[in-house]
Amino acid sequence: MTTLTDLNSCDAATFVGTLHGIYEHSPWIPERALSGRPFATVAALKYALQTAVTKASVDEQLGLIRAHPELAGKAAIAGELTQESTNEQAKSGLNLCSAEEYATLHKLNADYNARFGFPFILAVKGPDGNGLTRRAIIETFTRRLKNQRPDEMAECLRQIHRIAELRINDLLKLTPMFGPTVMQWAETIGAWSEADDGLTCSYMTGVHQRTAAQLAEWMRDAGMETYIDAVGNVVGRYLSADPDAKTLMTGSHYDTVRDGGKYDGRLGILLPIAVVRHLHERGERLPYHLEVVGFAEEEGVRFRSTFLGSNAVIGQFDMALLEQVDADGVSMLQALTAAGHHPAAIDGIARNPADLLGFVEVHIEQGPVLLERGLAVGVVTAIAGSSRYLVDLIGLASHAGTTPMNMRKDAAAAAAEIVLLVERRCSGAGSLVGTVGQLQVPNGSVNVIPGHCKLSLDIRAADDAVRHAAVKEILDGIEAICGRRHVEVEIEQIVSAPAAPCAPALMDQLGDAIERAGLPRYDLASGAGHDAMAMAKITDVAMLFTRCGNGGISHNRLETMTGDDAELAAQVLLDFLKNLL
Repeated sequence: MTTLTDLNSCDAATFVGTLHGIYEHSPWIPERALSGRPFATVAALKYALQTAVTKASVDEQLGLIRAHPELAGKAAIAGELTQESTNEQAKSGLNLCSAEEYATLHKLNADYNARFGFPFILAVKGPDGNGLTRRAIIETFTRRLKNQRPDEMAECLRQIHRIAELRINDLLKLTPMFGPTVMQWAETIGAWSEADDGLTCSYMTGVHQRTAAQLAEWMRDAGMETYIDAVGNVVGRYLSADPDAKTLMTGSHYDTVRDGGKYDGRLGILLPIAVVRHLHERGERLPYHLEVVGFAEEEGVRFRSTFLGSNAVIGQFDMALLEQVDADGVSMLQALTAAGHHPAAIDGIARNPADLLGFVEVHIEQGPVLLERGLAVGVVTAIAGSSRYLVDLIGLASHAGTTPMNMRKDAAAAAAEIVLLVERRCSGAGSLVGTVGQLQVPNGSVNVIPGHCKLSLDIRAADDAVRHAAVKEILDGIEAICGRRHVEVEIEQIVSAPAAPCAPALMDQLGDAIERAGLPRYDLASGAGHDAMAMAKITDVAMLFTRCGNGGISHNRLETMTGDDAELAAQVLLDFLKNLL
């Protein structure tokens, strides 16, 4: 059996020869990675090989892509694949395709090559390490045919790195401690949904309660003292030997958006449970209490009230929200009571800040930054603040054929200018982003100049001063646009949330753990809101981002990550916990 020690100590020819099958017909990759020896970890070896590809010329990268065979293509049928490719395609049953499936894949391969000039590459082992189904492969193939060539070339290289990662795992006979468990748990609770198709888990529904009960069971099995509190948070405490020790909190939310992903929020609960189980099985205790919280609600789907779980923990739960009703007219109070909770006990959930060491949240990135840099994990610097508005534009509806262009009061034309203003002002300014997510022409007609238009604004930045400056310029710009076009405007602010900077000391300790795992530290801001934003009001916070696959798609059934990334994130978290100062 080959070991990392063997690869670090062997001569150059043996190193290259041992790794010859990792990247298809491309010995130049291990040749260029040689200079990085000795590799402290397997992750460092993988990153060195990947870096050799990243630094290669475009022609070399295209050569690497073209060295790979088509899926279920002529070479596969003729038995001309490398042993590695043969094994991988067989594990997904591509050698068992029906005549119809072969015909579909043959057509897709031809269309893909005609569009991009290189073969379609896909790691046919799924995120959990099992083979993708033929249906999933065909669906992915079809979806990626719509990409632009530069994006698809980058995706092919990412898939090649994923294939290489899996081949290295097989070569070194690696036995992961955390990844498979985390991925399987995510699959288990991800199969429970309010919808017949896709994952939806909203506050205090039957699915939500079932998920809470399962999380509590896994916490108890991991050796934690466990309970579900009055707002539905699932709490597991792994106690220190010192009863007077302070508490480090971790966790995330287990509710989802409609038709959401399996890892958003839930990764930050499942991964710490797996780490605690590891500690418990070895009889190891930490010098502080570790509390894992599955926050009951963060997304606001059912009652339009976000951060219910974490706001209760920080003592800022708004009791007036109990009167909010869902689409069926059921109040939050009724839903809580029906689930067996006692709203009168919500005030007692609040933690004493003096008892806390801090809060650390592990979360899937929900974006493409780590993915594009080939990094499994990153350190969050701050969670962006947000300013949200509803804009109501009132012009004058009139005949589309008889009203001269220079006499129109076109509300939709004003809206179009506003959209471009937001895009222009928020481009190229660090973490600043701006979005018009809703745009409506009420009662619009094809032959009527729009007299009314509604739109939303969402402006975010990790720096509040940057956000406020952008908001002022955009609002001033809206007034100018509407004045010039003789359109009335009403602007209503619906959200104003300050940015939540992460604690530098905790960030540094996460960064140190990443570097001990063999990867470079990379810092990035979070544009999405997280429970850590609420927790930052009572204690120091830190966040560890984990790479998001499929181009960074999240809040979507296509959201994905890999078991290897879950494994590495868990190793980083475990190292962080053991070395927390």
